[in-house]
Amino acid sequence: MKIVILGAGYVGLTTSACLAELGHQVTCCDIDAGRVAALNRAETPIYEPGLGDLIKAQMQAGRLAFACDAKQAVGTANAVFLAVGTPSSEDGDIDLSYVEAAATDIAPYLSEGAVLVVKSTVVAGTAQRLKRLVDTRRGRDDIAVASNPEFLREGSAIEDFLHADRIIIGVDDAQSEALLRTLYRPLTRAGVPLLATRTVNAELIKYAANAMLALKIGFINDVADLCEALGGDVKAVADGIGRDHRIGTAFLAAGPGFGGSCFPKDTRAFASTGRRYGRPQPLIEALIEGNEARKGALAQRIIHAVPRHGRVAILGTSFKANTDDVREAAALTIVPRLIEAGLEVHAHDPQPGAAKRLLAAAHWHDTALAATRDADVAVILTEWDEYRTLDLTQLARVMRGRLLLDFRNIVVAQEAVRAGLDYQGLGLPAAPSAQIRRGQGAAGSLRVAASPA
Repeated sequence: MKIVILGAGYVGLTTSACLAELGHQVTCCDIDAGRVAALNRAETPIYEPGLGDLIKAQMQAGRLAFACDAKQAVGTANAVFLAVGTPSSEDGDIDLSYVEAAATDIAPYLSEGAVLVVKSTVVAGTAQRLKRLVDTRRGRDDIAVASNPEFLREGSAIEDFLHADRIIIGVDDAQSEALLRTLYRPLTRAGVPLLATRTVNAELIKYAANAMLALKIGFINDVADLCEALGGDVKAVADGIGRDHRIGTAFLAAGPGFGGSCFPKDTRAFASTGRRYGRPQPLIEALIEGNEARKGALAQRIIHAVPRHGRVAILGTSFKANTDDVREAAALTIVPRLIEAGLEVHAHDPQPGAAKRLLAAAHWHDTALAATRDADVAVILTEWDEYRTLDLTQLARVMRGRLLLDFRNIVVAQEAVRAGLDYQGLGLPAAPSAQIRRGQGAAGSLRVAASPA
């Protein structure tokens, strides 16, 4: 099929490259001429593992191209995907102006019988609204509008597209359903399930799915706080409840709260939709409030642990590992509060991206050990594999203090203690706040002498 994607952002680029991988002829359009020029040089504007290589391969195969002139490109397309931005408005609702503008701008140029597919995350009822707008703009009813929400995790987007848990297509007519079933036939033949439902249901599925996953994160963070009060171990609790197949282990890792481009925006929009239709979502409202409060509480925990005018090392600024995305990341709340408290902040991230610009007041370093040199406290904020394999002995050697705050629970506490560090995770039993001495006991092993409280 001939496919046009409007929007060369994270979703648009991933969708373009993966549909080309399935054998379709894809043109990805964006109004940013500089971005299009860079993409035509096979320069990817975002960090996503494997995406740059896939884009380059599909361009070389002649199945993927980039352009600015969407009006010309859509004229021969079987389907046009809208993957433009849907930012939050002040009340938490979604700003649909970009989606509506894109749809109405290209409406006169669509070929008869084409399908306009909404890939952007939009509130329920948007596809039906766009259908009315397009019909009015064209002066006739010959274009179908469908919904095809994305479920891509940053850091594993290609895997999520090509080996999806499910494909959701929202269709209000037989034409859209037939086209989208054909479009995704390479995946469904490989065993990926496809669910066809009405457009309003597909739009609700996207929001409800993200709200449920965010609830799991908020829940396990609350459990972690309770574990700290009781001397429990949130890892053991998460393992125990996650083995129930009705619950599952995914999204049950304690951390500094959810961030990124999806969960914060989508939970706010879900709650706003509930309020607008007189069906409030109190669980989601409480989740949103608690998630923001958690970031502030962890900032205070750091401030209380660092000497006045001391130095703190922040390891990881992206909202999760394997992405350079810092949208709504915990670091954007925590780092400014540390600096406001008079602390000297040194930072490292394997993919700093926009973080260096947004957190310019921090001192940036090329390696984790450089960031921790002479630090009073080191804080792990993002679960990069690089931080899982830190040389803890060397870390203890270069730090001025000894406290390691692991806000992702990725370091083994006993190893940190043996290296000479005071270790604190989230929701974990207190590790011995100890001075480690090498000595020859009866078994010639290390002795851990707990210091007085």
